[in-house]
Amino acid sequence: MRKLVFFSLFHLLTFSPLHAQFNTDRLVMIGRSALYYEDYVLSIQYFNQAISQKPWLYEPWFFRGVAKYYLDDYRGAENDCSEAIERNPYVVSAYELRGLCRINQKKYAAAVTDYDKALRYDPENQGLWHNRILCLIQEKDYDRALAEIDTMTTHWSKYARAYAMQAEVYLLQKDTVKAVASLDKSLELDPYDGGIWAERAVISLASQQWKEGEEYLSKSIHLLPRHPGNYINRALARYNQNNLRGAMADYDTALDLDPNNFLGHYNRGLLRAQVGDDNRGIEDFDFVLKLEPDNLMALFNRALLLEQTGNLRAAIRDYSKVIEEFPNFWFGLEHRASCYRRLGNTRQAELDEFRILKAQMDKRYGKQPRLTQKQRQMRKRSDEDLEKYNQLVVADEQEVEHEYKSAYRGRVQDRKAEMNYQPMYGLTFVKPVDEVKHDVPYEHSVEAFNQSAKSHNIYVSCEQTNLSEERMKQTFNYIDSLSQVIDQTKTTADVKPYLLLRAVAYCSIQNFDNAIDDLSIYLQIDSTSSLAYWQRAVCQAKINEFNASQGTNTDLQSANVLGDLSDAIQLAPQNAYLYYDRGNLYALRRDYQRAIDDYTRALELDEALAEAWYNRGLVRLYAKKTAEGIEDLSKAGEQGLYQAYSVIKKYRE
Repeated sequence: MRKLVFFSLFHLLTFSPLHAQFNTDRLVMIGRSALYYEDYVLSIQYFNQAISQKPWLYEPWFFRGVAKYYLDDYRGAENDCSEAIERNPYVVSAYELRGLCRINQKKYAAAVTDYDKALRYDPENQGLWHNRILCLIQEKDYDRALAEIDTMTTHWSKYARAYAMQAEVYLLQKDTVKAVASLDKSLELDPYDGGIWAERAVISLASQQWKEGEEYLSKSIHLLPRHPGNYINRALARYNQNNLRGAMADYDTALDLDPNNFLGHYNRGLLRAQVGDDNRGIEDFDFVLKLEPDNLMALFNRALLLEQTGNLRAAIRDYSKVIEEFPNFWFGLEHRASCYRRLGNTRQAELDEFRILKAQMDKRYGKQPRLTQKQRQMRKRSDEDLEKYNQLVVADEQEVEHEYKSAYRGRVQDRKAEMNYQPMYGLTFVKPVDEVKHDVPYEHSVEAFNQSAKSHNIYVSCEQTNLSEERMKQTFNYIDSLSQVIDQTKTTADVKPYLLLRAVAYCSIQNFDNAIDDLSIYLQIDSTSSLAYWQRAVCQAKINEFNASQGTNTDLQSANVLGDLSDAIQLAPQNAYLYYDRGNLYALRRDYQRAIDDYTRALELDEALAEAWYNRGLVRLYAKKTAEGIEDLSKAGEQGLYQAYSVIKKYRE
């Protein structure tokens, strides 16, 4: 199996005419911010508008390609990268991204061309060398792949993955001795790469060195505990050492991780039949036959178990399907005849027995060949020799899993920081939905605003909600209508609620700069609004996070966020969400004691605030207060934040 990165695809939208007036650089910046916060559809809108205004710029084409890549639109992303390259042929990242798009479309030769061009401008980029070699392997250009691996190992002598790729090429060339030497060198350099241990195990299993293979797989599983293929292979090694209990445990774990795994269900069904767990064996073969209704091996094994458990008519049904395909399968005929006799159907039983007798006579006189039974413990998945019905199945080819190097692999958020705190609470138009608690976060100042404004209701939420196509259009139209109302309003007192509503609307489309402008005007009119200080702090924090990811120093802006939150707390000292948000700011600045103090105050005001329990737990863990941190995370789990339990497990281990 090849490991590639997959995401989800949405449709493109159009902008409201109002936003055509935006400065192109600002459109690109807002689009990049939306891209960072994984609102890919919205980011595409901003890049569309920038392209329509200045189609000769490469940046909006490139970043729109990035958004499409994350939405699985590899063809569209490839085309956008091509447009970007046409406008600026010296941007390495455009070739790199187009190469990844082509890899996902299995256009490996074209990807090699992209990596060739990228390496002209950035010859020290290890990831580009790595991916080009994998593409050459896919193209079966083994000689060039080995030559480039030699170059890599000369330049990066400590790069373990280069030797692992070298081992893969040697295996494909059937040179096991060299492959083992390369893998051993790779493991010497990096003994913590679970994938390399798995590759080493494949060689041991192929040479039936079961104990050695199990040891290598156990090391791989220790490093990659969520990889079902390792458990499937270790079960095979254990089975061949007569460790049926261990093999069964491995199949159970593999199927917990990958419930639709064919090999796991088939082989576990055989093992269950072997240890007398017939009914659950039938369940496994039922699942296999849902995946492959015409799998005769599974049909025959299920028939044996159905016969064993007394369901004779169902057993006859399965035997008959097998015998239709293999009329001289004597073993099947014997079992069907036995079922007919047990049901009292002597005539049908005798017909089957006569067919067996005739086949035996023909065999004696050389008229009919018979499948000879071989004592083998395993069969390839594509092997349909019914005499091997009771042998464990292995994949036709033990393929090495390719992992392409990329700055675009995985979720964008995974690359932001080591600390994955729950996000800040702020104001939104989207009513939060909690499947566990069913209650909506409440703050009396928000409720008071809703009652006085008598327009769109606003809510308190820490969720980053990506708007649907329809909601996005509605938001743009709503901003236009608010702008018209603001222009027509005569008094500053009357304009205040519309400024706040427009600011919240701007936030929902990731336009935090405009939101801050509206909130600043609001505060010039009314400096006693905790809501305006609060939302301005949240918007600035969002901008800071994006800017920090681009390498910009945000210390001054962070001080502004702290000032706004402190002002809001002075005006609304009973608002738990304000203390929680300020705690987040302190936590990100690694001022752990102040963060703990603010989270504690938030929990005194609202002990059901799960995010505060969770974040205080993380802060305490980072501050080396492990016991208190685990206790807080446990509380967060009780409140419905179930990801807390995975953190607890990690730290306890």
